[in-house]
Parts: sequence; structure tokens; C-alpha cells
Amino acid sequence: MTRITRHLLLPLAISAGLLAAAPTLALAQDAPARGAQAQGTPSKLVLDNTQRVLSTLEQRRAEFTADRGQLEAFVKKEFETMFDRDYAARQVLGRHGRGADDAEIKRFADALADSLLRRYGDSLLDFNTRLRARVLSETPLPRGLGVRVATELLRQGGEPIPVNYLMRQSGGSWKVFDVQVEGVSFVSTFRRQFDAELQRKSISQVADELRQGRLQADADID
Repeated sequence: MTRITRHLLLPLAISAGLLAAAPTLALAQDAPARGAQAQGTPSKLVLDNTQRVLSTLEQRRAEFTADRGQLEAFVKKEFETMFDRDYAARQVLGRHGRGADDAEIKRFADALADSLLRRYGDSLLDFNTRLRARVLSETPLPRGLGVRVATELLRQGGEPIPVNYLMRQSGGSWKVFDVQVEGVSFVSTFRRQFDAELQRKSISQVADELRQGRLQADADID
């Protein structure tokens, strides 16, 4: 995977809720998987929302470029729409999150999202909306944990990039909790990054350091 691929796909998958799917899956109008058009399926939900997000980014590009506060507000709003960040945060914390209460998890989830938005959010303005992707399949995850929506991102002059979206039902709707770009998962990436810190510090301490910029989420870590 190239650095630019990770920069645009995996980081934004975390920092921008719906954009967990948007930078890639919003482009998936070309060839949806069989059955993905059924109302209410995870694939259809992702397609509908991400097409709207990509359209908004294109239409408001000049406004967002001039006023990054508007871009941040837009991204945060979409974040709540499509991404199950508290559940994802528990996955990132792994064993360190056992026994943690909901307030601690939310504090870490918010700090992680804010850190990624500060570091990578502007990359949305550089994203090439002419790319296309196709949905390959929608399959159940083991133990009834949710579904995997498998896609390929199609680039002119380049090999397709496989991107998977792991989704679960939360509050009566489907939400993304992990994104895998060329087999690299954001949950696994950040679990490795923060493991050493969480061995020495509390969840709240790590969250505070993320908020203050003393720690930065880094989606380029392998």
C-alpha cells in the first residue's frame, strides 16, 4: 500500500464517521453487489449516504477550503450518522478496555476522532472524486457480529484497491466499526499504536494526551 493510499483512506475512515465509507464507498455507484439495492441493507445504506457526502464535498469544496471550520462541522455531523465510534474504540483499546465504563470509552473515542480529524481532515479536499469503486459482496461476520461489505476502489492506470467495511447494528441502524484497506484494519493499526501507552497510563490519560496533541493518532503505522 502506498503512503498516499493510507493517508486518504484509512485515516479518514476513523476521523470522519460516515467518511469511514465516504472516500471510497461513496464512489461505488458503478457496480453494486447483487442485492445491495435492497432498502435497508448495509451496502445500500453505505452507498446512499456516501454518494451524498461525496456530492456535498464536491459542491462545497471552495467553501470548505476557505473555512476549515465548516469542513470540520460537516465531518463531525456525518461521523454521528454512520460510524459506531464507541464500539470501535473498545476494539482499539482491546484488553485495556476491559472493565472500563462507558464514559471512559466515549472520552477515548472522542479524543481519537478529534486527533485524526486535526491531522488528516484537510486531505478530504484533495480527494479525487473521479475514482470509482464496486461492491463485491455483503457477507455475515462470525458469531453474528455484523456484516462485511467488500469493495474494490478502481483507479485509472492502477490496480484496484480492496476495501472492506465491517458493520454492526447499533441503536436500530447499521454502523461501520472497522475499515480494512488492502487487508490493513484501522482497529488493529491503532491497537498496536496505543498498546505501549495504555500499559503505562490510564485510558483517560491517553485520551487527554490525544486531545492536547502530545499524542497523535498515526494511520501510517504498519
